[in-house]
Amino acid sequence: MKIEFTKMHGAGNDYIYVNTMKYAVENPEELSVRWSRYHTGIGSDGLVLIGQSQVADFSMRIFNADGSEAMMCGNASRCIGKYLYEYGLTSKTAVTLETLSGIKKLYLNVDNGVVKSVTVDMDSPQYVNPVELGDGYVYPSGIAVSMGNPHLVIFVNDIAQVELEKIGPRLEHHPLFPDRVNVEFVQPMEDGKMRMRVWERGSGITQACGTGACATFVAASYAGLCGDAASVVMDGGTLRISRENGTGHILMEGPAVKVFDGTIDTDDTF
Repeated sequence: MKIEFTKMHGAGNDYIYVNTMKYAVENPEELSVRWSRYHTGIGSDGLVLIGQSQVADFSMRIFNADGSEAMMCGNASRCIGKYLYEYGLTSKTAVTLETLSGIKKLYLNVDNGVVKSVTVDMDSPQYVNPVELGDGYVYPSGIAVSMGNPHLVIFVNDIAQVELEKIGPRLEHHPLFPDRVNVEFVQPMEDGKMRMRVWERGSGITQACGTGACATFVAASYAGLCGDAASVVMDGGTLRISRENGTGHILMEGPAVKVFDGTIDTDDTF
């Protein structure tokens, strides 16, 4: 079966998007692995399925490059907002999205029919806990944060010295996190910004992570390193993270970019 897809990215965090209201996708775990390969597939951090919902305007399911299903992705949420509006699936500029970590609200900044940026209400963090990683780890401690999915935030003096490709996989599988964990290394900057690099569970090093940027802000606020807003600078771009007055919800604002449309046969084996 031939399926139309759209490749999009948020701050370099790129996914393949399929409208399941138009195409039935029966084996997303397998397809995500095959299609995400950069040299023999489409190339991406994973596969995102856009669908109907009984409790929100639309739904989102996310499959990492290794086929595992993710609970939430902030960058993908922003891209879905752009997709829904620009492909005529909604005319609303405030959209609710059902995810495995709850219903998220998307606020679209539209200019002449083009979605320039999207703000996502990421709700409140489920927990913020300092943790000791134990003997044998280069970095002995960090801050565990849940933004609907688990994160481990580690503050460092020089992010350029972090060997992310070596330490990321080990921390992803740390015994403290039986379901694995996303790992963010963060260097606070003099101008109040946070420089962050991420190892995402199921995908490895990625250019950006929206929930990771939110977890970074939450951890930095907990540690007294920032106020009610901060810019998180990642390899693929910058996101603006803030805390909403009154609710305490974490708001994430950033771009969403369409890369290209395509058609692929589900029987292709590459």
